[in-house]
Amino acid sequence: MKVSITGTGITKFGELWDKSLLDLAFDAGNEAIKESGLKKEQINALFVGNMLSAKFDSQGHLGPAVAQVLGLVSPAFHIEAACASGGLAIHLAAQAIEAGEYENVLVLGAEKMTDVSTAEAASGLMGAASEEERDAGLTFPGLYALMAQAYFAKYQVSQKDVAYASVKNHLHASLNENAQFGNKITVEQVLKSMEIANPLKLLDCSPISDGAAAVVLSKKESKKPFISASSTKTDTLSLSQRKTLTEIIAAQEAAKSAYRSAGVSPNDIDLAEVHDCFSIAEVIAMEDLSFCKKGEGAKLIKTGKTTIGGKMPVNTSGGLKACGHPVGATGVKQVVEITRQLEGRLTKRQVKNPKIGLTHNVGGTGATVVVNIIQN
Repeated sequence: MKVSITGTGITKFGELWDKSLLDLAFDAGNEAIKESGLKKEQINALFVGNMLSAKFDSQGHLGPAVAQVLGLVSPAFHIEAACASGGLAIHLAAQAIEAGEYENVLVLGAEKMTDVSTAEAASGLMGAASEEERDAGLTFPGLYALMAQAYFAKYQVSQKDVAYASVKNHLHASLNENAQFGNKITVEQVLKSMEIANPLKLLDCSPISDGAAAVVLSKKESKKPFISASSTKTDTLSLSQRKTLTEIIAAQEAAKSAYRSAGVSPNDIDLAEVHDCFSIAEVIAMEDLSFCKKGEGAKLIKTGKTTIGGKMPVNTSGGLKACGHPVGATGVKQVVEITRQLEGRLTKRQVKNPKIGLTHNVGGTGATVVVNIIQN
């Protein structure tokens, strides 16, 4: 696969009460199209990643709605895969270009989550879980807490060990003008923060966010970074049906497929954006992506190797934890971050001479996973 990323766009992430969902889509989409140098009539299709617009914004026909505000006359598709909606939109658009269906595609991820109550947001997000999990009164913090409990017991890892992921991501977000939280935090602050679902504390959890991100993908080769592999895999919706709670098998399989397709190994990856919806999720991701052995994800983060300046920085944007997690936008934001890193555009948090980056976007507790590899 060789699909060029010719334009990128992104909004601020956070509590953006002065912006509607379509305002955010307009801002990110226009920026990406302008950067690509294409005219709007040259955009052959629009893929929109979003989970909650029908529930929170009373707009179920989102593809044409976004096309209208952007002034696009092209096929428009709404892609929903929970928190992997943006990543899946990237995957499907890249596949459509590879198949020869389109020359240029705008992929846009957007979500507006802060205009509803916390209870409404939590209820909406649980649409990505199984019926039995909802009937049990679980929320996603509760589901990931079960995974954390299993992981802690199996590998003798502590809350303190895992807290380093949040600390690192807040450090990175302090260098990102678009991040929701630009404040640095300490391990002690994580441990002393309010308990949300044992053993997860408030500062282990990503926030409710608004935001949008966009990329233009093109068939024509350019000097811009390109997607060399895009893989998606699926697992059971319910945790109770999984083979293990300490791994996400769909992530492992998607990563293996992407590495094979791109002709690279985990050791070739210079930086990554992974789905740290909770601190334990980043720890498990390090292992699922074969960046370290099983049980050593927290240790890898604690060494500083995944901090900017380390061997392989992870979540230079601040990740979901500190940059923010407008769920439909996250998978596209990850691609924007890696692309701009490969272009050498991010002065404050720029990684030195990266050549190959990876994005890892997870829907629910791992029922859908998308892994993209992006190269210069």
